[in-house]
Amino acid sequence: MNSTSSLLDTVALKKKLNGRKFGSKIFTFEKIDSTNNCARALAGCWAEEGTLVLAEMQTAGKGRMGRSWQANPYENLTFSLILRPTLPPEALNLLPLYAAVAVAEAIEHETGLSVECKWPNDLLIGGRKSAGILLEGSLKEEGLDYVVLGIGVNVNQTTFPEDISASATSLRVQAGKEIDRVRLLREILKTLEIHYAAINKKGFHDLIPLWLSRTRMLNREISVTQDGTVLSGIVKGLSPEGALILDAGGTEKTLFAGDVTILGS
Repeated sequence: MNSTSSLLDTVALKKKLNGRKFGSKIFTFEKIDSTNNCARALAGCWAEEGTLVLAEMQTAGKGRMGRSWQANPYENLTFSLILRPTLPPEALNLLPLYAAVAVAEAIEHETGLSVECKWPNDLLIGGRKSAGILLEGSLKEEGLDYVVLGIGVNVNQTTFPEDISASATSLRVQAGKEIDRVRLLREILKTLEIHYAAINKKGFHDLIPLWLSRTRMLNREISVTQDGTVLSGIVKGLSPEGALILDAGGTEKTLFAGDVTILGS
């Protein structure tokens, strides 16, 4: 079901995409340094929107804030998608929320699992991280030139390195069965494209409530680490720009980045 050939077979991947833009052009790699690096190079050479870069193994996979993203080959999904949104530069802070909602919906559709969003870019199942999002953008004078949306999903991996074994999980662990990665990837691409069309047409007005409906962070105490400084407070919501609104001892703080730990969980 989840053989190497099926995931890297572009004909199989494009089947049932029904002419959609996302995945219309696919670059597949057995091994690559980073799908985001490749996608950025392609985007700089005017690769069309919806171009997908997919790899079984990344030797320098990227996570947020310069961290590495580690995933067992032949068991997971690691890919990057090129976007060219007709949106202002400040939309960069909202696009990870869009991706989180879309990927969560796709996972739920394929597995029946309940997926939670954690600001700014994680997806949790049973309180443990099952997917991450990394967004890198390039600006031009009038707005965004391109955006590379990197997504990693723990699909069929069942063991994790000791340092993350208590905080990571996979769809297979949670569902108790092997997941068809090709079907899941198709569903993710479809859902990403549906929501992308909506935000390009109407903005993020409807997207933020969808994200908020999927998080357990509201009214919870958290700590946020930014540049070595730790700030604690109660989550009150999201700003229209996608920032986290925190009540820190009676003072409202608006945060656009940081590592979040939910306290008392």
